[in-house]
Amino acid sequence: MPLDSYVTLGHSGLRVSPFTLGTMTFGEDHGWGSSVAESTSILAAYLDRGGNSIDTANIYTNGHSEKIIGDYFAGQHALRDRVVIGTKFFCNLYENDPNGGGPSRKAIVQQLENSLRRLRTDYVDVYWLHNFDPNTPVEETLRALDDLVSGGKVRYIGFSDVPAWATAEAATLARLRGWAPIIALQLEYSLLERTSEGELIPMAQAMGMGVLPWGPLKSGFLSGKYSSTSTGRIDTTRAQLVGAPTEADYVVIDALNAVAREVGASPAAVALAWVQGRPGITSTLVGARRMDQFEANLHALDTTLTDAQRTTLDEVSTPTLNFPAQNNRMLAPMLQFAGATVDGRPSNVSPLLQANNARY
Repeated sequence: MPLDSYVTLGHSGLRVSPFTLGTMTFGEDHGWGSSVAESTSILAAYLDRGGNSIDTANIYTNGHSEKIIGDYFAGQHALRDRVVIGTKFFCNLYENDPNGGGPSRKAIVQQLENSLRRLRTDYVDVYWLHNFDPNTPVEETLRALDDLVSGGKVRYIGFSDVPAWATAEAATLARLRGWAPIIALQLEYSLLERTSEGELIPMAQAMGMGVLPWGPLKSGFLSGKYSSTSTGRIDTTRAQLVGAPTEADYVVIDALNAVAREVGASPAAVALAWVQGRPGITSTLVGARRMDQFEANLHALDTTLTDAQRTTLDEVSTPTLNFPAQNNRMLAPMLQFAGATVDGRPSNVSPLLQANNARY
């Protein structure tokens, strides 16, 4: 599955690579990101492999990520229209400015103008709402975004880290009003974070939205650096930022490491291949601070898991989902079909139904 095996993003005609280049690490403003030279090398390597989907945000390294991307394409103008550049709005870069961030009309317009300036382009392909604000009317946000699409400054709209109910409400309202639709979601998803399977991913599948998982290596926990038997020391500085694996995490990590040894690939490659092969997933966000990390992650494109290996990883990482997800998955078919086999799924007749039949 090379990077130029493009996939359609949601219910749209936009086509993106199976791996989207995440650029949260581009820039050194926070002290832990990549240098301009390293960031540019990673971006060039991604494009050379046929990748066409690049994701950033106004907040990433305080705008430096967007500037690095903008400077790169300004030097190669012919490439700009050949790629899909997405950026996000919501985060406030201006201290003591209550309208500097968020999803109000005023905030959206000024955030886009600043992103366009840093990206050195006159439009973005996907403009993502980066988080959820329950205080701003969703109609205001959607209408402002629709105006930007109509004005040619934005091509498509996406939501990131927004609750399923709020996303469904917004998508339905946009459809009824004839406004620009929400074509995709970004959400955290990995072997160590699967609770999006409860509502977000099923909602996306039902409403025609693509899904771009972020954090597929769970802050490096699934990169191969960790195991329950490792005697290596955990970087205390890193642990302060992202924490450390729990005992439950190590059960999954050890299973991942075992499958990786079977496959002959790195745990990171196996973890990424698992995510990209899950139902509803369109394009997985991958990033790196160093070129060697980036190249190692791309090995996932050449990693094939057997059904047995996938089952092993599925079972060891099975999440506990919020009500009523488990109820609907297990109990509803049994009560609906009462012992019949439908769509290849047999349902058992519960003792309660058997007792009722005997009683009446």
